[in-house]
Amino acid sequence: MNQVCQTRREKLRALMHEKGIDALFISHEANRYYLSGFELHDGQKNEYAGYLLITKDGKDWLFTDSRYWDAAKRLWDESRIYIYRANPAGSINEHIKQLGYGTIGFESKTIPYAFQKSFSEGLHCVEGDGLVEELRIIKDEHEIACLKEACALNHKLMQWVPSVCRPGRTEKAVAWDIEKFFRDHGASELAFSSIVAVGPNAALPHAIPGDTVIKEECPVLIDVGCRLNDYCSDQTRTIWVGSKPSDEFQQTMEFVRTAQDAAIAAMRPGMPVKEAHEVAVKVFEDAGVADAFTHSLGHGIGLETHEAPSVNMRSDAVLKPGMVITAEPGLYYPEWGGVRWEHMVLVTEDGVVRM
Repeated sequence: MNQVCQTRREKLRALMHEKGIDALFISHEANRYYLSGFELHDGQKNEYAGYLLITKDGKDWLFTDSRYWDAAKRLWDESRIYIYRANPAGSINEHIKQLGYGTIGFESKTIPYAFQKSFSEGLHCVEGDGLVEELRIIKDEHEIACLKEACALNHKLMQWVPSVCRPGRTEKAVAWDIEKFFRDHGASELAFSSIVAVGPNAALPHAIPGDTVIKEECPVLIDVGCRLNDYCSDQTRTIWVGSKPSDEFQQTMEFVRTAQDAAIAAMRPGMPVKEAHEVAVKVFEDAGVADAFTHSLGHGIGLETHEAPSVNMRSDAVLKPGMVITAEPGLYYPEWGGVRWEHMVLVTEDGVVRM
């Protein structure tokens, strides 16, 4: 892991040089982990495990507090670990001043305003957002292997989950079964809070599992993912509980699966991601149901469930080999529910493959 992270930091240095940045302050937790292997998560958003300073001359620093000293020195040169105590932003500011770097980049989207004010005082700071993400968007062989393994566990769950979606059971009960299944089969945690939505609740793309009970002859939308070897999976399936799916459900399922198949079939390296979204929309427009498609076709996935690129009409990203994205068209009807179907997709040198 150390050598992999070192290689990533060297690639980042090249991007920093292009932007005229002498040192880049890393505050986003997934970026910190990607570059160092140190602490993928900050347990609470009002506490941080630490920060990195990636420098033009390779003399990189890890900033953390005394609770993480032992964990930090297992991964990082002890002589370049800075332990802050009271007023982290102010003490980090003083240390960076002593190092003498000119232009300091920082991740403005992930630093609280109060921290940013104290951290930047007396320094020449510029926004450095997106530089690490530019590297993360293309997965290496190890990352792809981890994503495939997480995705395989998700497939295994989706084969099993109809057995616990029985009449009389609540959304919350099924969600708990899903979490236990993932953990019992090696996942470290959920990739995100599970979505289990019964009947009309399936019309809510981000429904929260509650006390709604599964009935005989009703739809259940299940959108879940796990974290395995630090990487995330994300899949959605919509099932019918019972033996007589309604005409509305069957027709909606056909539209959704057709839109997904068409979008994935069209994907190729060099294609603007917005065009993939447009392919799905065109299927829905031809069927006269486009108004019921209310979100993006998909998103990137890796260390985080939602990361670059966003697959929607507003994105200017282009598909490249090594990207892993989701394709998850859905149609939603408050009267009875809805259907979403999701696959993870790996962009290859000459097309894409479903994971």
